Amino acid sequence: MYTKEEYVKDCQIHNGMWRVVNSDFNRLNYHLMAPTGWLNDPNGLVEKNGINHIYFQYTPFDAGWGIKSWGHYTTKDWITYKEEEPFVFADNRLDRDGAYSGSAIVKDGVIHYFYTGNVKLLDGNYDYVLNGREQNTIHLMSDDGYHFTDKALVLANSDYPDDMTTHVRDPKISKDGENYVMVLGARSVEGKGCALVYHSADLSHWHYVTRIQTSEKFGFMWECPDLFKLNNQLVLSVSPQGLEKEETRYQNVFQSGYFLVDENHGDYAVGKFEEFDYGFDFYAVQTFEDESGRRILMAWMGLPMESEYQEDPTVKYNWRHALTMPRELVFQNGAVYQRPLKEFEKLRKNEFQTQISEFKQWQTENCSFELNASFSNPTESFSLRLRDDVVLTFDGSMLSLKMGESGFGRTQRNIALDKVSQLQVFSDTTSLEIFINGGRYTMTSRVFSDSLKQTISFDTKADGRLTIYDLKKFNIE
Repeated sequence: MYTKEEYVKDCQIHNGMWRVVNSDFNRLNYHLMAPTGWLNDPNGLVEKNGINHIYFQYTPFDAGWGIKSWGHYTTKDWITYKEEEPFVFADNRLDRDGAYSGSAIVKDGVIHYFYTGNVKLLDGNYDYVLNGREQNTIHLMSDDGYHFTDKALVLANSDYPDDMTTHVRDPKISKDGENYVMVLGARSVEGKGCALVYHSADLSHWHYVTRIQTSEKFGFMWECPDLFKLNNQLVLSVSPQGLEKEETRYQNVFQSGYFLVDENHGDYAVGKFEEFDYGFDFYAVQTFEDESGRRILMAWMGLPMESEYQEDPTVKYNWRHALTMPRELVFQNGAVYQRPLKEFEKLRKNEFQTQISEFKQWQTENCSFELNASFSNPTESFSLRLRDDVVLTFDGSMLSLKMGESGFGRTQRNIALDKVSQLQVFSDTTSLEIFINGGRYTMTSRVFSDSLKQTISFDTKADGRLTIYDLKKFNIE
């Protein structure tokens, strides 16, 4: 267990840790990071009374895996943030080995939270897949997003279908008519990933309805499921584990993407799986609908089991990982598009515009910039150098992000495309988020250059309009 009292004591012991963390020039300028230690999945994203609450998986005093709490930031405008006290601790018999991922929903002015309490039994010889693990679905309520009621168990292992392993987790709640719907990521005893569907009328009593799955095995585990509608199209977002790599798909150890879903009287049929992101560092998507009706996505800018990469240089400064920029989701042309929130335009300064054909190079002092390119000939090849050893290339059939030593083991990722009409690149000190063709495709990666003073250059016969902005650092109180 890890309690709030232990956290306060550790803060007193490790008060010098903040100075070490903040001395690292790799700290990001406009991305949320753990104040110290380790960050992974975004959790419990919700807006109430104009305040957006952003919770995340958090190990405060260790830059590696550990017993998870929920860290907490709030923002009213997505530009100024407040670091809040951690929200949920693993301080209970139901979650003693970690307050794992979950979600939030507002009902009658009260925020209801659901998350997985992880318990690993120690009284036997367990494999922790078929046995030896409790995955408790826990319910909290809060009037303000800062304080909550006692933890209540609403689903335990015995409430999951008999053919499930002990890997059932990450509850995500939505409302459909009179019913509240919960989806849980799951792994069957046959090693087949799926999403379990539960219904409730009151958010306290839940009953199993069905499961969403593919006809053929598609990964052994589906994490972080999220069922929502965009323009009346039902979408299932999920992070499947165990997909085999293909030439231009499924290149990371684990993936994040979505299915378009048809529902007919409680039966769910899924279409083709589409990856959300084709970069190196993107996982554990969670979305929510804000009070203006936007569907906003955030993800972990990292991955579990990153053994194929070198250890990030941030670890020696006692921190690791970040969240992606928040992105608005739009459904058009039969696909989900991702677009940076409009609020991020407030970070722009020092606008530079030119024709692509006239562009030579542009220098940045801290790698924090936004680049927009619109091509008049979208089938023409190009090479866009974003850093000394980081290049985005297009050859008429393949868009490739290529990294050298600053990738720390991240080498190349590809998207099969026959045209690139538009690029929007967001570069931060140690990250890249690239939006292609209006957000139809994205590529997200961490990158760790020796120097933040870099030169951008373009090599292409294409023409079009190029606009670059320096980006300011957002505020954290």
